[in-house]
Amino acid sequence: MRASDKEALIHECLVQNYEKYYRMAYSYVFREQDAMDIVQEAAYRAILKSDLLKQPEYADTWICRIVIHEALRFLKRNKQTVSVEEVPEQGQEDKIEDVDLQRALDKLDEKERSIVVLRYFEEEKIETIGQIMNLNVSTVKSKLYRAMDKLKKYMEAGGVNYGRLEKGV
Repeated sequence: MRASDKEALIHECLVQNYEKYYRMAYSYVFREQDAMDIVQEAAYRAILKSDLLKQPEYADTWICRIVIHEALRFLKRNKQTVSVEEVPEQGQEDKIEDVDLQRALDKLDEKERSIVVLRYFEEEKIETIGQIMNLNVSTVKSKLYRAMDKLKKYMEAGGVNYGRLEKGV
């Protein structure tokens, strides 16, 4: 595949899946503008490095990796925390639960958080998560189980019903 064809494929994938990439970035930073910046930087890097895409059928998976990498780079650079005021307006109880969930997600290590976000927020299949994260299926399953157990404990310690987590948020 020619470089220009790869760029066109990546551009098409970015346009078709922008919301998905935005949600992934947002699940790391919990700020709209920061999430948009992350997606923009990921898009730039994906197009710039389009020659590194070896299998065009995995363009979406490849871009997901770039978005996750950019989100993690952003967090390391900025070391920011979420404030209650930045959570979108909802019912007061939902707002508190969302902040608790965000804080609990922040306590997970990077791989665990990525797996939970991909599985429950992006509804990706275990096999797809394995491809995105370069992990085998059994490793994804065990990390997901451990991460969900940690989230449950974090949420219960904060007095939050963890039923939302078991339903896939």
